[in-house]
Amino acid sequence: MTSTVSIRNATIGDVPQIHSFIRDLAIFEKLEQEHVGTEADLEETLFGASAPYAHVVFAVIDGVDVGFALYYYTYSTFLSRPGIHLEDLFVSDSVRGKGVGTALLKHLAKIAKESNFKRVEWAALDWNTPAINFYTGNIVRARELKEWKMFRLTGDELDAFAKA
Repeated sequence: MTSTVSIRNATIGDVPQIHSFIRDLAIFEKLEQEHVGTEADLEETLFGASAPYAHVVFAVIDGVDVGFALYYYTYSTFLSRPGIHLEDLFVSDSVRGKGVGTALLKHLAKIAKESNFKRVEWAALDWNTPAINFYTGNIVRARELKEWKMFRLTGDELDAFAKA
């Protein structure tokens, strides 16, 4: 890599860029139809009166935002310690493979260690082999949790279950 990657915290003025990166991620993940959140939603939940529900950091090269990570805090009952859940990690095509994803993940790992958190965890789509190889490869060395399955309630199912 020829340029240094720096990491900066997002501010309310970054909401359009956050929204744009989320849209780009949705397109990459073939989930564009599920991207229904708006800039107003992001502003409210990341920077509003009751916020933040999550945090965003940007990877920057030569003054240009080239990637982002959106994360929030979790809690492990088994460890009796907090952790970090990485919801989204996105790196622009033009700089993939140049250490940007590593810099973003390393930043979250440092937050976890400095805060005495005991884990950083995330999910990857099963078809995203480059991401899986990156996460489990020689740099990050994350462990894949094959014994766990993820579950989700949304939309009509969430409404119906909440009413029951």
